[in-house]
Amino acid sequence: MIIKEIIDLLEQWAPLAYQESYDNVGLLVGSPSCEISKALITLDCTEEVIQEAIDMKCQLVIAHHPIIFSGLKKLTGKNYVERTIIKAIKNDIAIYAIHTSLDNVSSGVNHMIAEKLGLKNSRVLSPKKNILRKLVTYIPIDHFENVRMAIFKVGAGHIGNYSHCGFSVSGFGSFKGNEHANPSLGEANELMRVEEQRFETIFPDYLEARVIRSLKESHPYEEVAYDIYAMENEHVQVGSGLIGELENEMELSDFLNLVKNQFHLKALKYTSLNRKVRKIALCGGSGSFLRFQAAASGADVYLSSDFKYHEWFDAEGNLSYVDIGHYESEQFTKELIFNYLRKKALSLQSEISKVNTNPVNYL
Repeated sequence: MIIKEIIDLLEQWAPLAYQESYDNVGLLVGSPSCEISKALITLDCTEEVIQEAIDMKCQLVIAHHPIIFSGLKKLTGKNYVERTIIKAIKNDIAIYAIHTSLDNVSSGVNHMIAEKLGLKNSRVLSPKKNILRKLVTYIPIDHFENVRMAIFKVGAGHIGNYSHCGFSVSGFGSFKGNEHANPSLGEANELMRVEEQRFETIFPDYLEARVIRSLKESHPYEEVAYDIYAMENEHVQVGSGLIGELENEMELSDFLNLVKNQFHLKALKYTSLNRKVRKIALCGGSGSFLRFQAAASGADVYLSSDFKYHEWFDAEGNLSYVDIGHYESEQFTKELIFNYLRKKALSLQSEISKVNTNPVNYL
């Protein structure tokens, strides 16, 4: 396989368009046209991980966190970031980071955490707005099904757990081509009145060029009439955090022990709550920015990491904040990516890094 084929698979799952504005997701080192046979999957890309890739004869490292985050102006080896990049380039090892693209899809990092906790009825805690578009076009009756299915094929028409979502209504369209026209119906300089279907569907904004191209290629008209509308609707399967329910209510202490066992923790931090818990909000990585959304959702617990001292007071006894550590909350991301590639990239051999990249130790 070539690297671009792996990238295409990863970005079908976690599109680059879903990364946060501050992030640096994608291919960071290497050429997309390079041939590879083996990939190493890690949470962080460090010098030790690159050495592991060398030893295991891996040509690609797929990391959750981007090793190049705030930009590079020099490559002199003065810090671990520069040394890691230099070592990767010298040994022809490509580096791809998936980070917030994978954080923001409903089947991504937060879904894995929810599975470890046994949550049911999970959904995105803070869905993204303004990333959906609506297509409206007009299709002659005889070509309606062909055009509609072509548009669905490239990714339009998905709402939550449903695909092929669209609306149509019958009407009549009119047109008259000039002497330079080559109409598929009628003749030049002839006024035509054709029975058509007005067709509407939605799609994520990053697919706009693909949807329009598919429409034009499948539509019989020389000039295709269509409108694209920006939508403020939430995209219910894309966004930050997740919320779900435990199978049964439990004491907070029992829930904390569940968390410690499932995430192999020596310790965790939490705020007290004088009631049983069932509704759990969570966010892998640094999630304190979602603490108010967690409270508004009616959650009993908000599980994440990297809370600042004064942010703990915001719980106000209404829910319990549980901080399990940044690395600890995302540790199963390696397993998540590995399982995805094992199903999608059958000819690629992939390995999970054995390097513990957690910079934090506990005594």
